[in-house]
Amino acid sequence: MKTRTTSAWTVTPDEQGLRLDRFLAAAGRLGSRGRVRVALERGQVFVNEVEASTTDAGSRVAPGDIIRLWIDRPGSARPRTRLRAFGASAGQAPSRSLQILYEDESLLVVNKPAGLLAVPLERREGAPSLYERIEDHLRSRGKRRPLIVHRIDRDTSGLVVFAKTARAQQALKSQFKRREPERIYLALVYGHPQPPHGTWRDQIVWDRKALIQKKAQATDPKASVAISDYRVLETLTDTALIEVRLQTGKQNQIRMQAGLHGHPLVGEKRYVADAEQMRVAFPRQALHAYRLAFRHPADDRLLTFEAPLPGDLSALLERLRTEPRRSRRTTSPKGHEGH
Repeated sequence: MKTRTTSAWTVTPDEQGLRLDRFLAAAGRLGSRGRVRVALERGQVFVNEVEASTTDAGSRVAPGDIIRLWIDRPGSARPRTRLRAFGASAGQAPSRSLQILYEDESLLVVNKPAGLLAVPLERREGAPSLYERIEDHLRSRGKRRPLIVHRIDRDTSGLVVFAKTARAQQALKSQFKRREPERIYLALVYGHPQPPHGTWRDQIVWDRKALIQKKAQATDPKASVAISDYRVLETLTDTALIEVRLQTGKQNQIRMQAGLHGHPLVGEKRYVADAEQMRVAFPRQALHAYRLAFRHPADDRLLTFEAPLPGDLSALLERLRTEPRRSRRTTSPKGHEGH
């Protein structure tokens, strides 16, 4: 019996957040992105024992991920075109499909990994997206394309809902427009917000050239209000774990408001006033869409979903907890019912 020719590597904490293709292109592995692309096309790359494809090249690896190269895989002489998303990071069970928390004839709720666009963008042509993975999932069942209800940022992890029918999409989008769904995020920020719970209310405007939100004057005709309720869950040495409940859902809202109020997210790159404050190394904004609740568009029953912190954020939190502490206060995110 022929023995497999394989190589395997375990992602270290220093390598967390690297793109999969960059991780594999390192010296001592495949050595170039061209070789990585060929290996992905031929189905020779596995992440946590799940086959990766070319659409996974930009996905971010996490500490503890096991990346395996199966060089002489049968049939690997020909490129493979089938999409297969691995989407599993350290601390999560590997899956051969999307991490779907709920699916019926009207909608599906997915736990999106960081590093993946929620929907395709023209300015990021060719970048993999959650939408495409769901499209592939539905196509395999002979169903239509998913319909967009809302989005979260590429480097934000967590819960997203897509509709399957135009009627469901309209009903869900109407709920979001009326600010009815419960949307709770967990974030690691610099400093200790005071008071430990409260509301951020800001006038903001979208800068189309810079592609960022900016603080606006109330008299600006293009301005809109952004409202977030926050609560400190745990204070660490120079950072804090907070819960943020959205009242409005503007693009980049939490990232912008946290920075505006003096507590930028760990890993933030856009909404930072003082770069010297950003002393904690982390490859993305430390933000996770933790809880999502809304009414089912068909029968109006309440649906509630929660997604635990992904592996990279859990590892970051544990790392920060080992630092010398001045004070710490811990509260369960589930123990808060409103403001």
